[in-house]
Amino acid sequence: MASYLDENRASWDDRAPAHAASPDYAFERFAADPEFLSEVVRFDLPLLGDIRGARGVHLQCHIGTDTISLARLGAVMTGLDFSGASVAEALRLSALAGTPVAFVQSDVYDALDVLQRADFDLVYTGVGALCWLPEIRPWARVVSGLLRPGGRLFIREGHPMMWSLDEARTTDLVVDYPYFETQEPLTDEDPGTYVTTDATFTQNVSHSWNHGLGEVVTALLDAGMELSGLVEHDSVPWEALPGHMEKGELGEWRLKDRPWRLPSSYTLQAVKR
Repeated sequence: MASYLDENRASWDDRAPAHAASPDYAFERFAADPEFLSEVVRFDLPLLGDIRGARGVHLQCHIGTDTISLARLGAVMTGLDFSGASVAEALRLSALAGTPVAFVQSDVYDALDVLQRADFDLVYTGVGALCWLPEIRPWARVVSGLLRPGGRLFIREGHPMMWSLDEARTTDLVVDYPYFETQEPLTDEDPGTYVTTDATFTQNVSHSWNHGLGEVVTALLDAGMELSGLVEHDSVPWEALPGHMEKGELGEWRLKDRPWRLPSSYTLQAVKR
């Protein structure tokens, strides 16, 4: 689809200032407390481990809260995002927080054209990123190309089983969307966003794709990576299924009724051969 990239970028450009102004992204906390970390990175810490001194790149970094959190853990971070408005907010946050991070505007598929190849110890990707990519295999090749031999990928992402459920069904869990990657996207026109805000948006068309867990793993293996960890979680950082979820530890949302029924996110780690 020729227009997917432009329409998705326009949607994120429209929403980035509202996200930065929302208390959900906690810009003021980052500015006031030099030890403050995003909820996403705090959740990741037990599996992420010690990253002090690592040269890292955060792909699809949005407005940079997770990128800056990783830098506060001691990594030398670069953030990359296709939205110019998001990169501008990330640079503003870096200055407010007093945490130096390099931010680059680029589509993730073009990352090898704007970043040094085989130069990174860590590639990090946060929750809610892969669904904006039509194909997982080119992404896996980018990850492998950025990492030095022995370098590590760390990704926590929404689980493809969770993405396949119809979030509009508030009484039942109904599988209504593809679990596997499809050629045609799910096209949506939504005037809202996932943070607390009174802002009104004008760029509301977006296109997304699901990627099965096996597809992600196989793409990484074929790109020269070795799987070193895979953990499925019963929680996700936002209320992905309204009416079904409640907020618990570390700000994560999980099913109110028998949360063990649904993997809502997963953490995958892989090392470049």
